[in-house]
Amino acid sequence: MKLLTLRLDNGSTTAARQDGATLTEIPGYSDVRALLQDPAWETTAKAATGPTHPLDGADLAAVVPSPGKIICVGHNYRNHIKEMGREVPAHPTLFAKYAESLIGPNDDLALPQESDTVDWEAELAVVIGKTGRRIPEAQAADHIAGYSVLNDISMRDYQFRTIQWLQGKTWEKSTPFGPALVTKDEFTPGPLMTSAVDGDIQQSTPTSDLVFTPEYLVSYISTIITLNPGDVIATGTPGGVGHAQDPKRYLQEGQILVTAIEGLGQLTNRVVKEA
Repeated sequence: MKLLTLRLDNGSTTAARQDGATLTEIPGYSDVRALLQDPAWETTAKAATGPTHPLDGADLAAVVPSPGKIICVGHNYRNHIKEMGREVPAHPTLFAKYAESLIGPNDDLALPQESDTVDWEAELAVVIGKTGRRIPEAQAADHIAGYSVLNDISMRDYQFRTIQWLQGKTWEKSTPFGPALVTKDEFTPGPLMTSAVDGDIQQSTPTSDLVFTPEYLVSYISTIITLNPGDVIATGTPGGVGHAQDPKRYLQEGQILVTAIEGLGQLTNRVVKEA
């Protein structure tokens, strides 16, 4: 099952189920996070018979527009660790984003006035569907609602001003996320993840090539803090980021950034200057 958050003409949003080329509203739920907070969300979503809309041309918000937590993982693909000159970590490297950083899967990506080193980072996102604390790794899959595509757009100059990365990672309206949450019965990490700038492939790595698996991350993070429905874990990016190239390469106005994972869909974001 594919679940999305659809922007409506009246300015509101609704959770929706994708049925082929049609989106079916799930009445009573303003977005996918609100839906996931219903313990019977799967049954409710499957049974929904609300108004329908064509998928083609639909105005999609970030699939989970306002997660309670967005926890990101750094250094989680060996080829990216190597290109950044680091060692494979013994424990996950964690940092946070905030909901204000999220944009829809087809929204414009605005270059901030303060940074000219804006880089791409394709990532597999895990969306939590069940509350848990100190979740054993063997039970972690039960707490995962599904998966989506995210690009952890990074302002490298700000990121490396200090040893703490947050200031380069959570710029407002910088992180495309979606298009859908694909439930875990329809997706298992493994398929290819890519990012492309104007059709030129920059990153291309299977999503199975993680140092720390989604289940391990759910267990590890839930040891620190309770995970709740709608929380998001961004599992890290593979090699091919612009900052590691020689010469370094960053996003420029007018370019099209496409981030895709086979089986999950793609993000297509036009790069513009911030208004």
